[in-house]
Amino acid sequence: MSDFVLPDIGEGIVECEVVEWRVQEGDRLEEDQPVVEVMTDKALVEITAAEAGVVTRLYVQKGQIAKVHAPLYAYQADDAEPDEESAGAANESKVEASPSEQPASRPTAPEASSVSNTDTQKAPDASPQQRHSKTPASPAVRRLVREHDLKLDEIKGSGKDGRVLKEDVLAHLNGVSSDKNQVPAENTSGERTEPLRGMRAAMAKRMVYSVSTIPHFHYGEEIDVTELLALRERLKPAVEAGGERLTLMPFFMKAMALAIASEPLVNARLNEAADTLHYAAHCNIGMAVDGKAGLMVPNVKGVEALTLMELAREIGRLTQAAREGRVDQADLKGGTITVSNIGALGGTYAAPIINAPEAAIVAIGKSQWLPRFDAAGTVERRAIMTVTWAGDHRFIDGGTIARFCNAWKGFLEAPESMLLHLR
Repeated sequence: MSDFVLPDIGEGIVECEVVEWRVQEGDRLEEDQPVVEVMTDKALVEITAAEAGVVTRLYVQKGQIAKVHAPLYAYQADDAEPDEESAGAANESKVEASPSEQPASRPTAPEASSVSNTDTQKAPDASPQQRHSKTPASPAVRRLVREHDLKLDEIKGSGKDGRVLKEDVLAHLNGVSSDKNQVPAENTSGERTEPLRGMRAAMAKRMVYSVSTIPHFHYGEEIDVTELLALRERLKPAVEAGGERLTLMPFFMKAMALAIASEPLVNARLNEAADTLHYAAHCNIGMAVDGKAGLMVPNVKGVEALTLMELAREIGRLTQAAREGRVDQADLKGGTITVSNIGALGGTYAAPIINAPEAAIVAIGKSQWLPRFDAAGTVERRAIMTVTWAGDHRFIDGGTIARFCNAWKGFLEAPESMLLHLR
């Protein structure tokens, strides 16, 4: 029997949450078959089988945290000859392992490899009373009971057939019953709690870091997008004929890349020592997407060199991936400036937080048909969109963001002017 060790799944990732098992104990595995989905603080990752075999044990259950370089599941490979001792241990694990239990310690390795599973064979010696106890519990739980000088028979088990689980021991230590048929008093009001994990935990850390290290300042503006909406309607049939959907986002991004050419400071970043500016060679524009895993900000690389059709295609790909929580790590790295389209959800104004280490972010509100005076003083119906910029005030001042926003606004209000700058 071999252990599948959770490999490195991204830069700096040391743990992840098990979201969904695609297999159960006893199921047949084929090489490269999807086995489990795990959620890191950046994306949802699908892990496949390294080789064909049969699943003998799941070490980490759904909702629990798995550690990188620690065993994730055990399996019997097709080309392995199981001996009686390992087969017996596998059967014992399959019969006794509870869905809520996780081994207290497991061997680690730098990459996914075959590791001998000996926990069930080499459990520490139990006292005579515990050794002969008929109360079902795993070796790890029995060890926890011994460490706290408790008696297993005195702990009420909430597992199958009265099995004592780790949480039962902890509840017993706290003087709280863990009987699943008993409704805890604190839940009678309908309130509930859940751990902050995955993308939401990562977002919390990033936002705290950003507001605590970057002095923000905000700048608001109105943009008349009447002509832009008309242009999009004229171009939509050609784009849709190519199998893509044309939103306003490609125009926002293309105009932004053109405006950055005149104000490159908003596309720069400051190093951690705050003594050196780095000017990015390309305009990699991130877009905030509210997906099922939480807020994700994938970015479109090299916007300055892409056509509107190419932008529409890339935006569609990244949006779909982000909503499903399956964005590649490469698509989350290297962003230089960010767009948050709150208007898609109905918002009008916002004070966005910079996606560090970037220097600026814009929140785009919804377009509204409002009365405006033309040059002759006549009131007419115009599509008005509100935008709010946030800039890093350590090196971007109000004049810089105002000039940049005016250039961006000019391209959006007269979209045909972008033709003069396209290569």
